[in-house]
Amino acid sequence: MDKPSWVPCLTACLATLVLILLTLRLRRRRKLNLPPGPKPWPIIGNLNLIGPLPHQSLHALSQKYGPIMQLKFGSFPVIVASSAEMAKALLKTNDAIFTDRPKTAAGKYTTYNYSDITWSSYGPYWRQARKMCLMELFSAKRLESFEYIRKEERKMFLQRLYESCGTPIVLKDHLLNLNLNVISRMVFGKKYTEGTGENEIVTPKEFMEMLNELFLLNGVLDIGDSIPWLGFLDLQGYIKRMKALAKKLDRFLEHVLDEHNARRQGVKDYVAQDMLDVLLQLSEDPNLEFKLERDGVKAFSQDIIAAGTDSSSVTVEWAISELLKKPEVLAKATTELDRVIGRERWVEEEDMVNLPYINSIAKEAMRLHPVAPLLVPRVARQDCRVADYDVPKGTRALVNIWTIGRDPNFWDNPNEFRPDRFSGKTIDVKGHDFQLLPFGSGRRKCPGFPLAIKVIQISLANVLHGFNWKLPGNTAEDELNMEEIFGLSTPKRYPLEAVAEPRLPLHMYS
Repeated sequence: MDKPSWVPCLTACLATLVLILLTLRLRRRRKLNLPPGPKPWPIIGNLNLIGPLPHQSLHALSQKYGPIMQLKFGSFPVIVASSAEMAKALLKTNDAIFTDRPKTAAGKYTTYNYSDITWSSYGPYWRQARKMCLMELFSAKRLESFEYIRKEERKMFLQRLYESCGTPIVLKDHLLNLNLNVISRMVFGKKYTEGTGENEIVTPKEFMEMLNELFLLNGVLDIGDSIPWLGFLDLQGYIKRMKALAKKLDRFLEHVLDEHNARRQGVKDYVAQDMLDVLLQLSEDPNLEFKLERDGVKAFSQDIIAAGTDSSSVTVEWAISELLKKPEVLAKATTELDRVIGRERWVEEEDMVNLPYINSIAKEAMRLHPVAPLLVPRVARQDCRVADYDVPKGTRALVNIWTIGRDPNFWDNPNEFRPDRFSGKTIDVKGHDFQLLPFGSGRRKCPGFPLAIKVIQISLANVLHGFNWKLPGNTAEDELNMEEIFGLSTPKRYPLEAVAEPRLPLHMYS
C-alpha cells in the first residue's frame, strides 16, 4: 500500500526543524562565555594535568588561568573557584543552584546508594536530612548532653600520653583513638577500639581496618567517576574494594541496629541514649515528610563516624607539627594557658572562650592545612552565570580553599604559620568569612562543624597545657617533613613522631 502523499513532505519538514534546532543549540553553545582554562584532550579531558595532590595541581593552574577557571575531567565540565570572591559567588550568591552532588562510586557503594547527608542529591530527602542534623543530632543541647563522654575519653587519652612520656610516639594514633572513641560512644553508645572483640561482631583490629579502608576509598579519584563508560571495567580495582567494604560495614551496622532495637523494645517513653537511638526514633516518626529507611539510618551513622574521626585528628597533628617548627609560638600558647587556666587544673570546654590565642592556632592550622582542601564537589542544577561567565547545567564545581588560604590579597606571608594574624580580628571558621572555609559554607556546609570545633580546640589546648613537646633524638626543627597526602582528609605524608614530657600532674584532671 502506497504511503499518503503528505508523509514525505511531513518527514522533510520534521528533519528540517530538527536541523534548525540543532544548529541553534550549537550556535548558542558557541556563544557561551565560559571561564578560561586549559584545552582538554579527547576522552580524558584535563585529567592529565592533575597530580597526586589535586588541590596543588589546581592551585598551579589557577596562577595561570585566574580565580575561576574551567577544566574537563573526563566527560564532565568542572569549574574551580580559587579566591574568596569566587567562593562567595558559588557558595552564597548561587548557593541554591550549586546544591547538588555528583554521582560517584564511593557515594553509591559505601553510603547505601547516596543515602547519607554528604552524597544525597538535593531534594526532599536531603532537606529533611539536613534538618535532622541541625535540630537533632548536632544541636547545642544534644552536644552538651554528650560532654561527659568527651571528658571521660579525654582523660583516658591523656593517661595514655602519660604512659608514653619520654619515648617517641606517633601522635596521630593517639588522637585518632581519642576521636574514634568519642564519636563511636556518641553515635553507637559504646566504643569498639578496646578489648578482644570476643563477644562483638568485629574485633578492634577489624573495626579500625574497616574505617581506614573507608577513609581511603572515599578519597580516591576513580576513573569511572569522570569517564562513566569506563566504570564497568573497574580499572583501578576500587569498586571491587568498595563492594567488599560495604558488605563488612553492613554486617557490623546491622548488628549494632539489632542491639539498639532490642534495648528499646517494650520500654515505654524510652529516652535516646545516643545518636543511633535518635535516628531510630526519627525512622518511626509518621510526621516525617520523607520516611527514614533502615539503610538511611545506617548511612547517617556511618557518615558521622567517618567525618568526625579523621578530620579532627589531622588538624591537631598539623597544629602540633607547625608549633614544633615555631618554638616562639609554642611558648606564647603555653603562656596564655598558664595565665588563664593556671598550673592547678586542666582545660575544660567552657574555658575555650577565654583562650583566643589557642583558638587562633587552630584557625591557622585549618587555614594552612584544610582537611578537605577542595571541599566536597557540587553540581549546578541549572544554567547560571558566575562572575560574568556562563556555567551550564550539570557543571561540577570545586572550591579550592587550599589556594584561598594562601591568597596574598588576604594573608600577609601566606605560607608562614602565624596565629597572630587573627589577633583582634573576628574571622571565624563557620562559613561566613570566605577567606577561611574549612567546613564549607551555605546549604551544603558540614553540619557537624560545631562538634568538630569543640573537639579540635579542647584537644589542642590540653595537649599543649599538659605536656612539653619536642622532636625525637637530635632532629632539628627544619628537618620536620611537612609533605601531605590527598584523601578523605589531607594528613601528613609522614605522621608526626614526637616526645611528650609532663607539665601538669594527671591527678589534677577531675
